[in-house]
Amino acid sequence: MGLFSNQFSNVVEWNETREGVLFYKWQNQEIKKGSKLIIRPGQDAIFLYNGVVEGVFEDEGSYDIESQILPFLTTLKSFRFGFNTPLRAEVLFINTKEMLVKWGTKNAVNLPAPGLPGGMPIRAFGTFNCKIAEHDVVIEKLAGIRQTYTVEDVKERIIASLDQLLMSWISKEGRDMFNLQADARSIAKGIESDLDMDMRRIGIGIMDFTIESFSYPEEIKRMQEKAAAQSMVGDMNRYTQMAAADGMGKGSGGSGIASDMVSLQMGMALGQQMVSQMNGGVGAAQSQGQSAAGAAPPAGSGIGPKFCPNCGTPTNGMKFCGNCGNQLY
Repeated sequence: MGLFSNQFSNVVEWNETREGVLFYKWQNQEIKKGSKLIIRPGQDAIFLYNGVVEGVFEDEGSYDIESQILPFLTTLKSFRFGFNTPLRAEVLFINTKEMLVKWGTKNAVNLPAPGLPGGMPIRAFGTFNCKIAEHDVVIEKLAGIRQTYTVEDVKERIIASLDQLLMSWISKEGRDMFNLQADARSIAKGIESDLDMDMRRIGIGIMDFTIESFSYPEEIKRMQEKAAAQSMVGDMNRYTQMAAADGMGKGSGGSGIASDMVSLQMGMALGQQMVSQMNGGVGAAQSQGQSAAGAAPPAGSGIGPKFCPNCGTPTNGMKFCGNCGNQLY
């Protein structure tokens, strides 16, 4: 045994060099006198003897196994280390942190849809959070045959049942197959409940499940974009009419887009009116000037014209034009 003792470990620990591991079983089952147990933040250490839980240690820190761990073990509390007498036990390290995992459907899920005999194929993407929920169940169902268990193992199990869960929860309550994103939250909550119930059978809890997006076939996307564009054109026409009516009803007290639109229309109308008046005013003035210059005052009025109708010279109240001698009245 002395030759064998160099293989015994002095430190029982888990360095977590690999991400996404939910539990790790310490490989060397022989613990010799003077060994230390190190528990890092986010870890629990479970001592097992013959597959039975002897003690669970949750507080982080460094512990002397002989003096600080053995006294709390159920059946090994009276164990005494000898010169060549190691403690033959297993130590299972549990990762207590929640793990965020991205998921996506492997294949398109064909959902029943009106007018589509083969159904409408969609894909879905999102995330879920998981963690070890029950130590005893994990030890019974997984730790006996597994050295480690990772989030990829959890993901594989979830993806295997996800297609049926999606079909089940999407088909409920007559949802609109072409606008599933509006119901994504309620669909995700239903799936989360079912998945959590299933995964707790092996001691894993699903703490959250979200659907970030649904992906439709390209043909469906083009139809949706075309329908949205046509709807937008109609909505803009109706919006313009309503905004104009609203602005006219509010008068000068209108505000925002409606008021600006009405003001613009009124400004354009006023501008056109001013141009028309100016054009009409110029023509009238020219006609009036010609009439004033060429018409003689009414007979017997005693009032002479301001300009000589013959040569256009100012008359200054005279009876005869000072330029051409023409009689003014």
